[in-house]
Amino acid sequence: MAPGVERIDWAAPWLQPWQTRGEPLAAALQAAGVPVHAALSAAPAPVRFVPQSDLPEGQAYEQFIWDTRCVPTRDNLHDFFNGLVWLEFPQAKRRINELQAQAIAQDGVGAVRGPLRDALTVFDENGALLQAPAALWQALRARDWQRLFIELRPLWAEARLLLFGHALLEKLVSPRKPMVAHVYQAPQAIKSIAALDGWLAQAMQPQPWDAKPFAPLPVLGVPGWWPGNEAPEFYADAQVFRPPR
Repeated sequence: MAPGVERIDWAAPWLQPWQTRGEPLAAALQAAGVPVHAALSAAPAPVRFVPQSDLPEGQAYEQFIWDTRCVPTRDNLHDFFNGLVWLEFPQAKRRINELQAQAIAQDGVGAVRGPLRDALTVFDENGALLQAPAALWQALRARDWQRLFIELRPLWAEARLLLFGHALLEKLVSPRKPMVAHVYQAPQAIKSIAALDGWLAQAMQPQPWDAKPFAPLPVLGVPGWWPGNEAPEFYADAQVFRPPR
């Protein structure tokens, strides 16, 4: 089973949207002691989860998934959360994989990813969706942290931040103040994750995604996500809440 699943705090605010599906899956892993790919494969998904050893040596991971609809999976937290995102956002994950495969077909696999593959990887690993009033988005894009988190703090009651990146979910098992999400704007009117999944899959287009249309957001600054951010001084840390360049 995946080492570390017992450390996941499903009551953490950032994991609450994932709790219904993720907590029973983690419990099953602990109880049965089966490999992560086997536990994930018990749930309906557009792909199968297979052992990492099924990935042929020298073949690109993304291309293998596109060609076979099989996701090579290791027994670790990183791949556990990757599988969880596949189960919760199947259309968006499939769209990411489609665009990655198209970029590989066009540019090949080099030492450096092209702009589109790089942007897709950033979001896949570290992305999040933010549904928020326009004033919050304006302050976020301006990196006006004082306005975003203190002056406009009441507006966060109308916002929802939904993590997507599986590396970010993994890192937040041991939360630290400097952790930053790459945030993409989603419409406030969409309520269900299933509807967000379909919208995101449609929104992912080579342009403007190749330009990384994301905003950096220190996730533990979100009101209600971390006890320390009740104090205004929390946001005075310029190493985390960096001013605009």
